[in-house]
Amino acid sequence: RHKVFTILESAIANRVSLNRGRPGMELWKILVMGVLRLNLNCDYDRLHELVNQHRTIRAMLGHGVNWEDLTEYHLQTLKDNVSLLTPEILDKINTVVVEAGHTLLKKNEEESLQARCDSFVVETSVHYPTDINLLWDAMRTVIEQMANVCRDYRLSDWRQHRHNLIELKQLFKSARKSNQSKAKSAEAQKQKAHTHYLNKTQWFIDKVQFTLEKLKLLAAPVWTLRHIANNLSHAQRQVSQIHRRVLKGEQIPNDEKIYSIFQPHTEWVSKGKAGVPVELGVKVCVMECQHGFILHHRVMENEQDVDVAVVMVRATQAKFPMLHQCSFDKGFHSPENQLKLAEELNRVVLPKKGRLSKKETERENDEAFKKAR
Repeated sequence: RHKVFTILESAIANRVSLNRGRPGMELWKILVMGVLRLNLNCDYDRLHELVNQHRTIRAMLGHGVNWEDLTEYHLQTLKDNVSLLTPEILDKINTVVVEAGHTLLKKNEEESLQARCDSFVVETSVHYPTDINLLWDAMRTVIEQMANVCRDYRLSDWRQHRHNLIELKQLFKSARKSNQSKAKSAEAQKQKAHTHYLNKTQWFIDKVQFTLEKLKLLAAPVWTLRHIANNLSHAQRQVSQIHRRVLKGEQIPNDEKIYSIFQPHTEWVSKGKAGVPVELGVKVCVMECQHGFILHHRVMENEQDVDVAVVMVRATQAKFPMLHQCSFDKGFHSPENQLKLAEELNRVVLPKKGRLSKKETERENDEAFKKAR
């Protein structure tokens, strides 16, 4: 507890006096609320309701269980204070907690750590991505934003925005239906439906750009215009990709695709699991010790398992130097990784992909290798 508060004091309270000025939020309360928000993955509105109305949580914060203490937390106070608990601070606190756990569970100080490294997908809340779906998402968002801004500045350009959305959605549905058709004339129908969809979309894009120029002259907020322009760029990219794929017959490279307008960090992940051909989300790699503690984690943005094996071991050893053995699955294998990991660890448990030589077969069939794996 002393170590945790030392971290909080050095990171959060280093620029303020704890004894003078208006009373702020105590470090313990910041820690409780920050961990609560992180693990529930909730926004500040839900956190605001929980800390003011939930009896057990108020007891954790030090207010008792009989509602004698009527202290109320304001929404802005939560935003100003809980946001101070950054990922870097939480990472330091995690290390302290794991060390405390090891002290309780390890038989002696010199006991080595054995770990396993694996990755999984944190799925994002997105619908199945198709290029015409993503174009509809982008245009719907742009038209709704333009209608709201024009209403504020009394422009009549988008007074019929609801009718515009209905019109565009009908064309989107026609394009989607043409993709499912199996008739002999399906290809011609598909091209015709997509052409109508793209032409109408392009007409709306031109109109949005015209209105944006008007709003600039009226000194509309820069961040609002930038947000609209960002969504408009998503729409323009999708128009280009649909034109290339459907009308020109090109295959769009994966590095040009995105899988969600609203969560552009979403990746298309195919890990070869039975019954799960594809997952949409972000990969995370974790290092877990034999006692069940997570020693280190890494968010893998545009990275594969084979790219992070050595990085994960070195980062974990920087925190826990007693790590001497680690087990991986075949996805982390490469000849280079085998050599580099052997320099870092006393025992590397990394099965090879593909066909095994006689020597490799003996190594992987060894009882010690199987047990460590």
